[in-house]
Amino acid sequence: MRTTARPLTATALAALCLGALAVPAAYAGDYGTLDLSPSTAKPGTSVTVSTRACGPDGRGVGDARSLGAGEFKLRPGSHKDLAVGTFRVPEHTKPGTYGIVVACDNGRTAAGDLVVRHGGAPTHHPTHVGPQGHVKTGVGGSVGPDATRVAAGVAVLAGALAAGAWAMRRRASGGHG
Repeated sequence: MRTTARPLTATALAALCLGALAVPAAYAGDYGTLDLSPSTAKPGTSVTVSTRACGPDGRGVGDARSLGAGEFKLRPGSHKDLAVGTFRVPEHTKPGTYGIVVACDNGRTAAGDLVVRHGGAPTHHPTHVGPQGHVKTGVGGSVGPDATRVAAGVAVLAGALAAGAWAMRRRASGGHG
């Protein structure tokens, strides 16, 4: 019983520790983040900012002075707990990344970055491109057309199962050596 209790205790302790680490992330919510649309703009573009940091009141003041746009007001948005404000990128703004900050009436703050570029159309959505092609995850090539890798993976798994069963049976019978 003692040899079984140690692995179970270690497993339970590991699960408890991982659970404790996950708790702060669950309560972190969306506080502190500031979404900018577009996230990349050119001079003259109107930028909309939104955050959940301001809570149900949805009020605060934004600061876009880093790029020369001054302050702007945050008001409750159309979605629950969403505060929204807008500002215009000044015509004289040089290309670069600028920090935008908001201070909510509830005492919380949120920050985000605006990238200013000259020329071309502003980017209205994040430019995230999803993964492309096959993902090499060690599945043995089952995603692609490589039958040799699939067969090798199956053989390795079968060998591991056989070795595990043999070891368990030997331990149960009390065999040594």
